[in-house]
Amino acid sequence: MAGIDLRSTAFDDGAFIPRRHSKEGENVSPPLSWSGVPDGTAELLLVCEDPDAPSGTFLHWLVTGIDPTSDGVEAGRTPRGGTPMTNGYGERGWGGPLPPPGDKAHRYFFRLHALPEPVSLEDGAGADAVRAAVADRRLASGTLQGLYQR
Repeated sequence: MAGIDLRSTAFDDGAFIPRRHSKEGENVSPPLSWSGVPDGTAELLLVCEDPDAPSGTFLHWLVTGIDPTSDGVEAGRTPRGGTPMTNGYGERGWGGPLPPPGDKAHRYFFRLHALPEPVSLEDGAGADAVRAAVADRRLASGTLQGLYQR
């Protein structure tokens, strides 16, 4: 499977996500840019999840229907053509990191998937449902990992 190069000007892969993007900060989604979306992509799907959450993998951001010709999104915005879905906090759109105080740093995986046809997900779908929906459909994907600790 081909790879999409997914980056942020707010933090490097494997580095700490600035407080501004957390629930205890301004709760503003980080800026992202990407390249390497393959021909034949009908839509992009963006997801951010925390596999270290005490209750299981927590969904922080899910955006479906992103324009495959787009190459990024500014901080605090929805990617062009995208539909923000309900996150694990029960809110639509971005819900920043807020791990329990004293936990070791949690990992936040931002994943961008290139899909050959639109995916159908119910609003409020959890991280497991998202993974299952794109598992065998991806033309390409890219991952950016950030850390956050309180």
